[in-house]
Amino acid sequence: MGKVILVGAGPGDGGLLTVKGKAALERADVVVFDRLVGEEVLNLIPERAKRIDVGKHAGDHPVPQGEINRILLEEGQKDQLVVRLKGGDPFLFGRGGEELELLSAHHVPFEVVPGVTSALAAPAYGGIPVTHRDFASSLHIVTAHRRAGKEADIPFDALVNAGGTLVFLMGVAALPHICEGLLKAGMVPETPAAVVERGTTPRQRRISATLATLPEQAKAAGVESPAVIVVGGVCSLAEDFDWFDRLPLKGKRVVVTRPKDRAGTLSARLRALGAAVWEFPCIETAPLHPCPALTEAVEGLSRYQWLVFTSPAGVACLWDELRRTGRDARALAGVSIAAIGPGTAKALDAHGLTADFIPDVYDGAHLGAGLAERCTGRVLLLRAEWGSPALTEALEGAKLSYDDVAVYATHYAAPQSETMRRAVEAGEVNLVTFTSASTVRGFVRSVGEGTDFSRITGVCIGQQTAREARSFKIPVTIAREATIDGLIEIITEGV
Repeated sequence: MGKVILVGAGPGDGGLLTVKGKAALERADVVVFDRLVGEEVLNLIPERAKRIDVGKHAGDHPVPQGEINRILLEEGQKDQLVVRLKGGDPFLFGRGGEELELLSAHHVPFEVVPGVTSALAAPAYGGIPVTHRDFASSLHIVTAHRRAGKEADIPFDALVNAGGTLVFLMGVAALPHICEGLLKAGMVPETPAAVVERGTTPRQRRISATLATLPEQAKAAGVESPAVIVVGGVCSLAEDFDWFDRLPLKGKRVVVTRPKDRAGTLSARLRALGAAVWEFPCIETAPLHPCPALTEAVEGLSRYQWLVFTSPAGVACLWDELRRTGRDARALAGVSIAAIGPGTAKALDAHGLTADFIPDVYDGAHLGAGLAERCTGRVLLLRAEWGSPALTEALEGAKLSYDDVAVYATHYAAPQSETMRRAVEAGEVNLVTFTSASTVRGFVRSVGEGTDFSRITGVCIGQQTAREARSFKIPVTIAREATIDGLIEIITEGV
């Protein structure tokens, strides 16, 4: 028999997933998830894991709760680890208790990993502390969810008499009823109130008003679920404490085209600055197996004066070959190492190796020029199929002998995407990051060469990447330094 772990995925910001929840997710064989789980968290699901989407929307339950319970039981009775990902916290109006009842009755082992609830996180991201010594010493969290055709059963008199801060979940449709009920129970009409829509996500909005005017203002703003309603004096602090809306990239939608396994760092840094990140991997790299030329080169490493890497992928391929043949870093003794930039140098450092040369400008032409000044012997290049000719042209110009060994292939990863094309042409995408010419070609291949790119800006690493983007009439800006730091810097400067 297997095991089921109920994991609270938090309210949307992937950084709010707990360490224990992340560890459970990474071990999962099956993941059952709903619509309120954020994209960042879903991206952590192992590729080998079976995904079961039981997403539910207000008034639209494509997978009834009873069926979800049955799925958990059926999967949990197999010899596997099942993670039930639930938005927010499983036990705070998340029906987690109902899901455990059936498992308990059938003696299926289970655990619960609590999550960060939107009842606390959404107000916090909206600048609202739910308690404050000057305003509220108690907090009341209420579900405003109602069955079709019925008003929510809320004890308004008791809530008003208790005082403190009121937080209503699942209450957008019931907002007029909530405010009217509180007013009838004697709450002052001028009581500060707010709605935080899509809390903790880049699309978050906060509508601040009074108890009397909140329904009208929320309707005028077109507020939709998911949203959290907050009522109480603490709402008056929102303007002073609104840290999230002040982030430099708040409201910007940025497409990251890097390979999936290398997008995480850039995406995380953009999200930390408030951007809505759309991970859209346009290329992927795959080692060439078998690779007789690499095997031969490794066996004769002593013939080379310089070993040259143009990407972390090349470093990984060499290291795999060394391990496969029973070798380690000692095989590189006496060989100088060149890296095209800091990212590649960092990959070398992870294996205890220090690059002897990194060019000031991180491209093939400057790498080749630097080698021409330093090298008198044979050079080994470990790079992609169809690598940039600028590097080899520089070596040939200096009459240097070299072996150019292709150790990995770059493939276009993104399928044809009408959704992306429409978003680009409608101005729903602000920036697209390109870290190589191949990411440009992969992106254009996916959305179509006839796409109108005039409403986006391609943020490029390197002149070659920028030239490729311009060839498709994509407006560009170029990072002064060909690194992720340089990319982030030029993006924040342009806001």
